[in-house]
Amino acid sequence: MTWESVLDAAAAICLLGGSFMTLAAGVGVLRFPDLLSRMHAGTKPQVLGVLLGLAGYALRIRSGPVIWVLVLVGLFQLLTAPVAAHMVGRAGYRTGKVASDRLLVDELTIDLVQAQRTEPGGPTEEPTETPPSSQS
Repeated sequence: MTWESVLDAAAAICLLGGSFMTLAAGVGVLRFPDLLSRMHAGTKPQVLGVLLGLAGYALRIRSGPVIWVLVLVGLFQLLTAPVAAHMVGRAGYRTGKVASDRLLVDELTIDLVQAQRTEPGGPTEEPTETPPSSQS
């Protein structure tokens, strides 16, 4: 058995694993009941599936410049998917799309209440004195 056949077998395993993870992400997005569960299914296994697919492709191609491009694609995927999921989650929470009865810990409500208290003109702010007006 040569190194090429070992690398081809590893590439096939990575590609099949990546395909399975991406399929699982798609099924989860369709089948999960609420926004946060769907968001989780759309980011975690999908990113792992893409990374496994990229690794399988890199093992199969074995070309230096192509591998560097695949590494960049993987890094961008790792950087953008969590940020996008975070922003979708916050937007869904603020628009009322998140079922709060399904949450075990709800730290965002506490943060939003504290932020509203410290905003100028918020409900618990002390009235400030107005500067004396200059009358001539």
